Amino acid sequence: MALTFYWYPKCGTCRKAKKWMEEHGLQFEEVHIVENPPSKDELKKIYENSGLDIKKFFNTSGQRYRELGLKDKIGGTSEDELLELLSSDGMLIKRPIVTDGKNVTVGFKEDDFEKKWS
Repeated sequence: MALTFYWYPKCGTCRKAKKWMEEHGLQFEEVHIVENPPSKDELKKIYENSGLDIKKFFNTSGQRYRELGLKDKIGGTSEDELLELLSSDGMLIKRPIVTDGKNVTVGFKEDDFEKKWS
């Protein structure tokens, strides 16, 4: 199972997720989410496969999210516009995102990783 691991190396949660994956012997390709954010089409596929609400893909605790005042804007914005916004700035995306093309995890919770990736 080839995994893609979208992460930001300075993010402590991302480092914990990477350590967990390495300890469990998982093979994965690292993608620096800020230098190489997923395209709108990639994000759409990840989002659709995840079964999650699009809002779960936003890094709501991030500085960029607050600077842009997105808390008040997300509700009335179309899915297409939200995907466009996410793909334009990797700092807006909640991380890490791990996917094998079908399954997806957003963020790092050890229980979720155990269920999906063990």
